Amino acid sequence: MCGHCIKTPPHFNRTVAVFGYTFPLDKLIQALKYGERLELAHSFADQLAQHIIIRPDSMIAMPLHPARLQERGFNQSLELARRLEKKLHIPVLTNVCERVRDTPPQSTLSRNARNKNMQQAFACTKNFSTQDLSGQHIAIVDDVMTSGASLNEVARVLRAAGASEVSAWVIARTLPR
Repeated sequence: MCGHCIKTPPHFNRTVAVFGYTFPLDKLIQALKYGERLELAHSFADQLAQHIIIRPDSMIAMPLHPARLQERGFNQSLELARRLEKKLHIPVLTNVCERVRDTPPQSTLSRNARNKNMQQAFACTKNFSTQDLSGQHIAIVDDVMTSGASLNEVARVLRAAGASEVSAWVIARTLPR
């Protein structure tokens, strides 16, 4: 656990990260995300599945804002989660959280700006009953964890909806310098 996390604990309980976000993984993840190399999602998810020890009740993919989804045409985190669902037999909930603010990409911001950028960016969907998460352990699936601000904000929303435990599952994590 880093000093920042000790001082201000995140809303998620644990992180599972397969790789450090360094070359060549950074280029492969960018190829998935921006180059539409969707076949990479299967390989990445297979690697992640091998590292899962504590199994949640269900998973959600990091939500994309509808404008970003329309621009990109797919949600890479949902592609990862769908493959994990097949490998681990853990259901993916697709109607739990939504991104309600179209925020600038986190990669363009400093750590402090990332936290501010994510405030109130997510919400439980209007069609979702908050009682459905009561006492459940939910895993958030995403491609990369840099500062953890996005994952932390989704975890906060999930906890407010009743989740008792939240895990963050990522393909790669930015390592301290």
